[in-house]
Amino acid sequence: MGWRDSGGEGSGDGESGFERQRDELIEQLRERERVSERALDALEAVPRHEFVPERKRRHAYADRPLPIGEGQTISAPHMVAIMVDRLELEPGHEVLEVGTGCGYHAAVTAEVVGGENVYSVEYHSSLAERARDRLAELGYGDISITVGDGHDGWPEHAPYDRSYLTAAASAVPDALLDQLRPGGIFLGPIGDRRQTLVRVQKRPDGSTERETFGGVRFVQMQGGT
Repeated sequence: MGWRDSGGEGSGDGESGFERQRDELIEQLRERERVSERALDALEAVPRHEFVPERKRRHAYADRPLPIGEGQTISAPHMVAIMVDRLELEPGHEVLEVGTGCGYHAAVTAEVVGGENVYSVEYHSSLAERARDRLAELGYGDISITVGDGHDGWPEHAPYDRSYLTAAASAVPDALLDQLRPGGIFLGPIGDRRQTLVRVQKRPDGSTERETFGGVRFVQMQGGT
């Protein structure tokens, strides 16, 4: 699925230079982070530089967030990989993403579950439009994107096997838990000034089990008023 290196214009050595940088990033993550080969394979398949604004493209394979406009960022690769693993993604899972941004995280998720199973909600119409176009150009046109308040989820396509936030919410949005299937998993940064990565699993009886995985730092989620 998705993009494959086909040459063309880029930065430095062009696409081959970006491919080399991506390979180096993957090796660094393999040595430093406790992430699965499945997550690393998904990262390796997605050309992060194509999702980064041109003026920031030389930093595309630095393992840190980068600004993408509207006060939003593209997440650091290591955090995307960690979230793939914490969500326990499997092929065929139906996944709700809240916070499309530039579309990078959705593309990585699609590499695992299939693009037709990814549904993403973006607060800013300008980001949603650009992400939709970019994903289609890169072979991820099956990903569904809508503009709306992510606190409300996307009920039309519920229930989901997994849902996650790419920005921090003050609390786990109730709608996202309501839209999970029994056995489903939610993951996201929760908190205002201090944020924690929180995973909530929905039991068959509708009750939930909550785990935390330490401090994180994301931009704040918008909407919810």
